[in-house]
Order: sequence, then structure tokens, then C-alpha cells
Amino acid sequence: MNETTLEKLKILADAAKYDVSCASSGTSRGAKKDGIGTAAGWGICHSFTPDGRCVSLFKILLTNHCIYDCAYCLNRRSNDVKRTTFLPDELAELTIEFYRRNYIEGLFLSSGVIRNPDYTMEQMLRVVMLLREVHRFNGYIHMKSIPGASQELIAKVGTYVDRLSVNLEIPSEQNLKLLAPEKDHASVFAPMRFIQQGMLESAEDRKKFKKAPRFVPAGQSTQVIIGATNDTDKQILTLASALYKRPSFKRMYYSGYIPVNTSDSRLPVLAKPPLVRENRLYQADWLMRFYEFQAHEIVDDTQPDLDLDVDPKMGWALRHPDFFPIDVNVAPYEMILRVPGIGVKSAQLIVASRRYGRLNSVQLKKMGVVMKRAQYFIVCRELPMQTVNELTPQYVRRQVTQKQRKQVADLLQYSIQWE
Repeated sequence: MNETTLEKLKILADAAKYDVSCASSGTSRGAKKDGIGTAAGWGICHSFTPDGRCVSLFKILLTNHCIYDCAYCLNRRSNDVKRTTFLPDELAELTIEFYRRNYIEGLFLSSGVIRNPDYTMEQMLRVVMLLREVHRFNGYIHMKSIPGASQELIAKVGTYVDRLSVNLEIPSEQNLKLLAPEKDHASVFAPMRFIQQGMLESAEDRKKFKKAPRFVPAGQSTQVIIGATNDTDKQILTLASALYKRPSFKRMYYSGYIPVNTSDSRLPVLAKPPLVRENRLYQADWLMRFYEFQAHEIVDDTQPDLDLDVDPKMGWALRHPDFFPIDVNVAPYEMILRVPGIGVKSAQLIVASRRYGRLNSVQLKKMGVVMKRAQYFIVCRELPMQTVNELTPQYVRRQVTQKQRKQVADLLQYSIQWE
């Protein structure tokens, strides 16, 4: 790798870290003199396949030049930062070289917008075409579609990539117009519809012809920035819930706002990214996707933002003590799923196992139930604990948060001892 390519790699891989693809944002833990590894590096991110495998992806921007001047973006045109661009051939070659050295298993490709959305998409299309057709690369490719790109280009790109996503960035149209006046939600939802249409047509074609080409087989996703605006968690989760009803939509990514443009008066002054809120949104998202919760059950008009002290499932349970306690030996699967400390696999094991006899607390622990949480909301064959109604939700909340604080303090003390 020559010095010019290495310089481009440093600039564009570092600029790509704000594009969330698979993990929480905001880490800044760098390398230590007497340690091994770093969490602040650039260039590699990780994703997970449906069967649980972890895939290393080369995460890169095609360019950090951009015609837009979004207040929250490091690469906005008014910022004085080093700019560079990879040629499509250059980036394809670099990806293959990293793959041959076993650094990566796939590519995550995004870009600033140069000239116009269609021109940028054409350049990105050139990269994936070279990988698939010239280099015969059959690894995973996740590409960010450019808002405002034409349907014809999206249709072409979708035949080469595994996942194609479009970033919403700001949850509400009003706040998007405030921070990014040149953008609107219509330019985002249009390519989302094109992707969905292509996926549905591809599914129909494959029913008739087994060898029909797949179109975006891993589906589409999007990203929203958390904390840059006054949008509530209710607005964000309601938006996510609506998107999950679309057959092509797979993931919503929540990115805690990182203050990179501190001089812009339109942006809030934050000491650090809202990572706890970001984590709570991911937990709430998980409840909607796998635990049969609706957005309006997790947040509503009386409580539009998630409780940062307890996870959303515990928060719901404490607000609805009238649903508890439940007897795990007779309760329906849907109610067992709503018990804090019981996951999907544990709930399935409970339903399958109770056919052979009444379950006790020892058996529940072996099934993976976190009894420190679940004990307040369930009864079983011999569980003597007082439940949430005898102890009151306020008491249970204090107990749970005190244990969490003690765990954090213990971890901090342990890490200090090792430094």
C-alpha cells in the first residue's frame, strides 16, 4: 500500500465511524502502553449473520466531500477538514487486498454526496460491480444508498449488495429541516419504497424461477441520530414501529449524537454522547421485535421518554403491577415474555418444560431466568419471595437500581485494581 492510499484510508475510514452499522457509537478507549488492542481504531466493524456468526467488515467512505451542510455532520461542506476520494478501482482493489490478508470478510460502503445523489450512487455502484464481476468477490456487502438517488440506480445496486440502507438521520421532518435544510424525509422514504418494491418482485420471481437473481437478500435498515434534537423517545419508537411493519425492513440503528461541530448554535451542548439513552432505545427496539411489545406500551403521552435508570421491560412491569405476579406454571407464553429477567429462550423452555411437572426456582435458574429481577413478578411451586404488589413498585425500583449501581461500582473498582 503506497503512502497516498494509506492517507486516504486513514481519512475516510475515520470519517466512516459516525455511520452506525452494527454497534453502539461513541467509544473512545484507545491503546495503552502496557496493554493490547484498542477500541478507537478505524476501518473495521462487525456485523452478525442470522445464524449468529460475527462478520468483520471493511467500513469506509468513498469520499468525505459533500455538497450538503448538515449541522451535525463532520463532513459538511463548511467544515475545514482534509478531503479526499477513492477511485472505484482503487477502493475495490483495497477491499480485495484486505480480504486476501484475512483482515475482513465483507464491505460496509458509505459516502458523502459529490455533485449530486445519482453521480455518487454511480461511483459506489462501480465499486460493487468491480468486486462482484471482476474480482469475483462473494462476501457480504452492506451499502448505504444516497437519499434522492433514482429508482434505476437502486434497482441496479440491489442486485450486487446484500443489504442496502438509507439514513433517516433526524427522526422528525421539522428538526431535519432545521439542521439539514437541503434534505427532507421524502428523499429518504422514496428509495426505501424502491428497495421494498425490488425485494417483493424478487421474491415473486424466485417462486417461479429458482435461479432468479436475489435483490437485497439481507433487507434494508436505517439510522437515526439521538440527542441532537428535542425528538422524544415516543416519536423515535413510533417511527421504528411503523418501519418494522414493512416486509423489507430489518433494523433501526440508534446513534448517540457526538458533538463534532460545537460552534453551531442549532445543536445542543453535550459533555458526552447520550449512550445510556441509546442503549435504552436498543432495548426497547428489541422488545418490539422479539417480545411482542407495541411502541405505545413502552412509551406514551404521559411518559414520552424512556427511564434511564431501569430497562424498558422493567419500566413497563413497574408501571403495570396489576398484571403481576404470574404463575409461570400456567401463564400464557405472551405474559411470561413480559416478566423482567425472562428472555425468549427461557420463556420457550418454561412452556415446554412445565408439561412434565410444576417448575421451581432452581429449575428456572437453570433455564437462564435472572431471578434477581424475575422474583418480584412471578410465583412458582415453592417461591417464597414477596412480589411487586406486596413490596410496592417504588421499593422494587430502589432495589433494582441499587443493585445496578453496586455492580457498576464493583466493576470500576476491579478495573482500577488492574490498572
